[in-house]
Amino acid sequence: MNEIPFNKPYMTGKELFYIAEAHFNHMLAGDGPFTKKCHEWLEAKTGAKKALLTHSCTAALEMTAILADIQPGDEVIMPSYTFVSTANAFVLRGGVPVFVDIRPDTLNINETLIEAAITSRTKAIVPVHYAGVACEMDTIMDIAQRHNLLVIEDAAQGIMSTYKGKPLGSIGHLGAYSFHETKNIISGEGGALLVNDDRFVERAEMIREKGTNRGQFFRGQVDKYTWVDIGSSYLPGEVIAAFLWAQMEEAESITQRRLAIWERYHEAFEDMEISGLVRRPVIPVTCSHNAHMYYLLLSNLDKRTAFINDLKVKGINSVFHYVPLHSAPVGMKFGRANGDLSITSQFSERLVRLPLWIGLDLHIDRVINYSERKPE
Repeated sequence: MNEIPFNKPYMTGKELFYIAEAHFNHMLAGDGPFTKKCHEWLEAKTGAKKALLTHSCTAALEMTAILADIQPGDEVIMPSYTFVSTANAFVLRGGVPVFVDIRPDTLNINETLIEAAITSRTKAIVPVHYAGVACEMDTIMDIAQRHNLLVIEDAAQGIMSTYKGKPLGSIGHLGAYSFHETKNIISGEGGALLVNDDRFVERAEMIREKGTNRGQFFRGQVDKYTWVDIGSSYLPGEVIAAFLWAQMEEAESITQRRLAIWERYHEAFEDMEISGLVRRPVIPVTCSHNAHMYYLLLSNLDKRTAFINDLKVKGINSVFHYVPLHSAPVGMKFGRANGDLSITSQFSERLVRLPLWIGLDLHIDRVINYSERKPE
């Protein structure tokens, strides 16, 4: 029996050709022609004032923490149901993650709980667009405006998704994308910072270039470059950008093919949801999503564990997702929970992610058939 992996990175067929082109042209360091193509694509696709490739979404988030001028003791409101990078980026600057509960429908940050978590030390709100489905951004932006806070979108899973027609990552003051091999558009490792506020454009470029004004030097704006700010080496090499460009060229096709798989799952599990055996993902009418993942919510942890184990025996790899940050050792040390986060705790024990990758079309009936037999 052939094993069905949870994830299988997709290649368009042009990646190695573009990498060879970068090598032939002796352009292997960062910010070469392929990087510029990727920047232009991101800016055109999102409307961002400035897009900057980074070596990871983690790096992009770390840049946002510097741009937000996070100081020791400053508080940043975010969900606990997210990857560690969301919080780590701010903890590294001395910030305090303040975790609030998630909505039971989308599993995104519950926007109605944000205002109660704001204190005199609050500096920013970090909505995480779980599964590529948008948070309630109008409400979040309104809260931020009234309290003079920054909004930093963790759109790691959100490329090609929208909220009321606006691309995710382009709505807040700053946004971050991931191009990790588990995402829709990939480069192995990789990410991007979206700068949507003019105040941060110039500084973002300097932070990314080790705190220097090197970009201005190469554009002829200064006669030499020097150390002008804090920063680090956040840019990727040109090989990464070359690979990514091949993916960006096919972004629409990739998204449509993933959506077809997602819809097949969604249709197949409708009867199980009606029977109360599982709950399917919820997509608000204001959102268009990118089919980043397909998950099911089972009734409890024991059922979830048995489900994953039973599929594994059949050669089908499914996984659970995040351990909530507020219950993690470092989360308890550096952050704090605002409220009891009962939805986060409960849903994190019930959620299981099914395989979703281009080419799964040939195996999806097997996944569905075995999945339908398990939750009892």
